[in-house]
Amino acid sequence: MASQNTLMPLVHKLFEVNALAAANTLETMKDEEAVGVLKKVSPKLISKTLVHLPENFSARLLIQLPAETFSEILKKLEPQQRTTLFRTIPEERKEAFLKLLDEKEKKEIQELLTYPDDSIGKIMSTDFIAFNQDLQIGDSIQKIRRLASKGFPASYIYVVDSEQHLVGVINMRDLMLASSSSHLKEIMKKDIFSLEGFLEKEKAALQLAQRKYFACPVVDSEKRLLGVIKAEQLLGGIQEAASEDIQRMFGAGGDERVTSTIWFALRKRLPWLHVNLVTAFMAASVVALFEDIIAKITVLAVFLPVVAGQGGNAGAQSLAIVMRGLVMREIPKGSAKKLIIKEAVVGAFNGVIIGIVTGLIAWVWYKNYYLGVVIGLGMLVNLVIAGLAGTTIPLIMKKVGLDPAQCSNIILTTVTDVMGFFAFLGFAVLFQKHLI
Repeated sequence: MASQNTLMPLVHKLFEVNALAAANTLETMKDEEAVGVLKKVSPKLISKTLVHLPENFSARLLIQLPAETFSEILKKLEPQQRTTLFRTIPEERKEAFLKLLDEKEKKEIQELLTYPDDSIGKIMSTDFIAFNQDLQIGDSIQKIRRLASKGFPASYIYVVDSEQHLVGVINMRDLMLASSSSHLKEIMKKDIFSLEGFLEKEKAALQLAQRKYFACPVVDSEKRLLGVIKAEQLLGGIQEAASEDIQRMFGAGGDERVTSTIWFALRKRLPWLHVNLVTAFMAASVVALFEDIIAKITVLAVFLPVVAGQGGNAGAQSLAIVMRGLVMREIPKGSAKKLIIKEAVVGAFNGVIIGIVTGLIAWVWYKNYYLGVVIGLGMLVNLVIAGLAGTTIPLIMKKVGLDPAQCSNIILTTVTDVMGFFAFLGFAVLFQKHLI
């Protein structure tokens, strides 16, 4: 006991200074030994180490920890990590797992676990072996032997990096022939075929048949390993119990479906229609604010629908891109700022081109150069704002826990109308002496 107490400060230091090394060390241990170490390490340090461990292994360890420790670790994990953990823990533990989460956290997990019915993500299996690329061959073989004694499948060994990205695959024969002191990254095959979780089952079956594979790794948009799809699952349409019962476990999905009742549809839609009514009056109030200039220069009224239409369409384009990215989980964490800047730049270029075209039309139509300048500048401002709004609104809605698909378009229309009218009519006020 004395020697163990002497070693614990060193163990804590390893977890604190080098979480990857700590994870690799845990992988070389038997499950019970690894659990024993984790019981003596703080939840904060454990949560930092989990990102470097294969999901199946980390799940096996965590469910053996005391409930209080497990709860503290859970609160420190990112949504993607919690989802991965939920996906891999035994069915009988999932109900208890959900009780430790608040409603927002449950919804995040539900969204990350939900795949279209015809996608391979719906039927993929999480029974696979994945080791870190820096693990030594000898340690890998020992772990495989322990897993095999428990009946764990081991046709292929998938290799991941420190962030669980799929980087290679190892054939069992190659593993057994390699030097025990070598690392997995030295013998792995890097040119690996994988499928995204949103791919349709028919397309996946065709690709597996063409390559004559009986199984294939399933990854997300960032190439993180999610599971394995087998040919027999695609042919037989086998679905896991967890996938079938996901709505029940999360309290029956709150989103409207085509089969929803009339009352349910009204409950979902009417509140947002009222919001839309309020926002429409907001746009009308901007027009009323410039009532005097419109009365003096009535031609401005002709261009209001043009401003509203172009702003709405430009915003809808950005909104569609972001909504698809959210649904397909193509927007990595921390990349929102880059996406917003990109859409703003696209909006600026669109604004310059559409502004010039619209300005020329206005100039030729009404024989007034300054009217062309006003509508051109108004269009430029409107399309930049439309690009920004179409990108940021769904991201903000998602962040605060609202359904972007249901409320983003209403807010977007308001922003583009209000700001578009304000920009166009504001420039008209500035140039009014040239327009009268």
